[in-house]
Amino acid sequence: MSDDTILIVEDDEDILELLAYNLQGAGFSVVTSRDGFDALQKARRSPPDLILLDLMLPGLDGFEVCKELKREAKTAQVPVIMLTARGDEVDRIVGLELGADDYVVKPFSPRELMLRVRAVLKRSGPEAREKPVLRQGGLCVDLAAHRAEIDGAEILLTATEFKLLAELFRGQGRVQTRDQLLNTVWGYEFEGYARTVDTHIRRLRQKLGAYARMIETVRGVGYRFKD
Repeated sequence: MSDDTILIVEDDEDILELLAYNLQGAGFSVVTSRDGFDALQKARRSPPDLILLDLMLPGLDGFEVCKELKREAKTAQVPVIMLTARGDEVDRIVGLELGADDYVVKPFSPRELMLRVRAVLKRSGPEAREKPVLRQGGLCVDLAAHRAEIDGAEILLTATEFKLLAELFRGQGRVQTRDQLLNTVWGYEFEGYARTVDTHIRRLRQKLGAYARMIETVRGVGYRFKD
């Protein structure tokens, strides 16, 4: 059983019921919403542990919902899995650029979805946290508090961005391939999704500001955190 609460945002009643049934069967608490504005209200009122977010929603689409969630401190670190029939790469990249942690295309396998939900929760939950504090100049990554700071000011990172930064920082001076990062950060095979790493690296660099240069691109191989 799990104490985690999942907010499902989906306007298709059949898919909503299917998702709720599978998540409740897996031991999760479930809150549902069928439009973007209602979803934002529920997330703000009581931030869930994870949000399953459809893109094609009435009123406010999933992209806008995700953008608003990531803009507010109270909900910025709530992991988001986008769930949609729009499988074009450009839609996946836009979703990831906005801060989504994962992207599942309909029709989906309930078993695969549960795997992804658990993987995202694992890298954002307390069990993923450790005691050490990593420091490099004015950059501080506190693994226990799940907090990153630049010159004493906190930077808002998604759960995946934080895990990616911590993984690169721990491997300081060592090149890590995209496949290695997919396995260690995302927690499972992500076939054909090497661009996922690149997209998250780009977002991470934007948030690191002057410290973005600490993450080096090793062409044709992957990334390395400067020692």
